[in-house]
Amino acid sequence: METIEVMRHSAAHVMAAAVCRLFKDVKLDIGPSTEDGFYYDFDLEHRLAPEDFPRIEAEMKAVIAEGLPFERAEVSREEAAKIFASQPYKLERLADIPEGEAVSLYSCAGFTDLCRGPHVATTAQVGAVKLMSVAGSYFRGSEKNPMLQRLYGMAEMTREALDATLARIEQAKLRDHRRLGRELDLFSISEDVGPGLAHWHPKGARIRVAIEDFWRREHYRAGYEMLFTPHVGRAKLWETSGHLGFYKEGMFPKMEVPEGEGEHASVEPYYVKPMNCPFHIQVYKAHKYSYRDLPLRWAELGTVYRYEKEGVRHGLLRVRGFTQDDAHIFCTPGQIEGEVRFTVAFALRILRRFGFQDITAYLATRPEKAVGKPERWEQATASLRNALEAEGVAYQVDEGGGAFYGPKIDMKIKDALGRPWQLGTVQFDFNMSERFDLTYVGEDGKEHQPYMVHRALLGSLERFFGILIEHYGGAFPVWLAPEQVRVLPITAGQIDYAKSIAASLREADVRVGVDDDNEKLGAKIRKAQLEKVPFMLVVGGRDAEAGVVSVRSREAGDQGAMTLEAFQEMFRSALNA
Repeated sequence: METIEVMRHSAAHVMAAAVCRLFKDVKLDIGPSTEDGFYYDFDLEHRLAPEDFPRIEAEMKAVIAEGLPFERAEVSREEAAKIFASQPYKLERLADIPEGEAVSLYSCAGFTDLCRGPHVATTAQVGAVKLMSVAGSYFRGSEKNPMLQRLYGMAEMTREALDATLARIEQAKLRDHRRLGRELDLFSISEDVGPGLAHWHPKGARIRVAIEDFWRREHYRAGYEMLFTPHVGRAKLWETSGHLGFYKEGMFPKMEVPEGEGEHASVEPYYVKPMNCPFHIQVYKAHKYSYRDLPLRWAELGTVYRYEKEGVRHGLLRVRGFTQDDAHIFCTPGQIEGEVRFTVAFALRILRRFGFQDITAYLATRPEKAVGKPERWEQATASLRNALEAEGVAYQVDEGGGAFYGPKIDMKIKDALGRPWQLGTVQFDFNMSERFDLTYVGEDGKEHQPYMVHRALLGSLERFFGILIEHYGGAFPVWLAPEQVRVLPITAGQIDYAKSIAASLREADVRVGVDDDNEKLGAKIRKAQLEKVPFMLVVGGRDAEAGVVSVRSREAGDQGAMTLEAFQEMFRSALNA
């Protein structure tokens, strides 16, 4: 565990000690470190609120100033059960510890916790801390269990580092996709329709269409073909794929089919799809392929549905209905390394077009429990590693982190605030080919099993859109902006000229609007700036007479008067930037 993580975990214990000092009958669960800080889950009668934070922080700082030691002790299960006799959540956590594994306790400031550690030596080594928020959290994440109070805090080694982190958090709040989504009228989620189901408004839809058009064009250029598949499938399909065995909790409940609908009607239930892969496999099974037909690269913007529980849903970043930019590659063993390298290079090109330059990867290898022959795993893992190295992508190895059905590459980008987001995945699958008995005829005239690769670049359009909103703070690059140009007539006398300018630009596939409201020019400019329109074309009486437009750029300000043709040249340059 890294030093900063150890310090943050120790800060969680200090916070728990402070809460226990200040409130009565506190029941404790767990308190891990997080990416920027820590949290602890409490069950107590008092309802924690931001008004309590100064008092808790003061107590924490007092404990830190005392420089009290963190003392470790190993005890028997019986001793631990006695110590935590009044702590029901701790007793459940105690039962989770495997037989034969040490039961360790850490004590500090009169507070003892069931914890494997490690911790800093003394509380004086806990850096600068600040409490941030409190939220409800079900014990063990299950709605069937009691709701606890999760108190979040931040911790950095120094006050300067904490201030910088807090400033970044404030920036993140300003860029929050939920707030900007409302302000810029991009999307909404209606509780009347259902939680986690997004509606794309006209402006958001403009951006989505731009993303999809680019995505499809690049895929066709890269030799992919497009598929469209159903939204539902019979239970037998999901049994064969393994989803009903391994993923049923993440699926929506089955849909019963009425009996007696036709002579051959089946009463077998249907499920809305959580993934697209079984459908792509059905397309493969519709034909008999030889080695000469492979590789097959099939892509789909396929909408799937997953039963994400309350507490994990978050704006567009975690929803119940979303469109995956999904693709599957079917190829021979001899083609696999070239296909993986091609896929990695393709993913990098796509992500960089959206403005993400800081891209790293994680290579997840064979877990302890896995399907498929070891030699296939070795070949697949080597092909992933070779592709990353050939494309010069920095990567870390996640030993044993692959799925049971194959190794994978996960690609992470960093946004404008330096936050990491996982997007693209290149995932081998030795399982589906076997489950669905996929074959191709090899050069020897015999049937062989193809290699199957799952591949996503953006993850899902909804989540990717949320990331884009926050990355750009709503000020999208010209090629993605929902309204690229707004024409601003100074008076009613120039409205016709403004509309003719807009019509000419629209013919050139420019997304353009006209602000013909009865407002002063300054108000129109401010509105366009707030709505983050990349270009404003101001037209007054003299502009109309001269047949020119006065250009204002969102990034560079006043660009002066020019002909429409000159502006279109400027626009084309900005479009490709």
